[in-house]
Amino acid sequence: MKPNPCLNIKSLIGIALLGAGGTFTLTGWSQDAGDSPTITPRAMADALHMVMDSDRAVYTRRIVNRLAAKEKVITASEHFEDEKALVLPAQMFRFGAEMVAERAEANPDVNFSYSLQSIWPINKQNAPQTEAEKTGLQFVVDNKGQNYYATEELGGVNYFTAVYADTAVAPVCASCHNDHKDSPRTDFKIGDVMGGVVIRIPIE
Repeated sequence: MKPNPCLNIKSLIGIALLGAGGTFTLTGWSQDAGDSPTITPRAMADALHMVMDSDRAVYTRRIVNRLAAKEKVITASEHFEDEKALVLPAQMFRFGAEMVAERAEANPDVNFSYSLQSIWPINKQNAPQTEAEKTGLQFVVDNKGQNYYATEELGGVNYFTAVYADTAVAPVCASCHNDHKDSPRTDFKIGDVMGGVVIRIPIE
């Protein structure tokens, strides 16, 4: 697999302008209402991941790492409600994925799903299940900086599946996993691939 080409700013603007009733293609944006908007599943997955990854990195670095690790004014815990603590980045990510799944059920035109998985999961529910997930997670570990793309059939539906590396973007990422009693791996360092984001888009 070759590294995915980065979406240029024109493409990203086009995605945003879809909500304004325009037409976006991989070559630009048109306001002609007679044209249908077109975007490849790969470009859609790449754009979605760019937003997810940026939001998660900001929360991890500027909220959790700053307040819990550096300034130590509040802790971050998986038992955040009982301990009145910050939500862990992985939990924040999962809560967003669950909300998207609920909203997608009511709007099948934007039907997609995403999850955070790992070949070293603390929670066994986050282990890969399908062959595409298993192959993709191992691929992003072995090929740093590259993404994995595949198609798979699940329940009679064809999907475009993309896997992106989830890396330790702050010291708190590595220490949290290394210190957890249920972690199958305890030698993570900042910058290491700890798992992967799996985005799945149904295709005809």
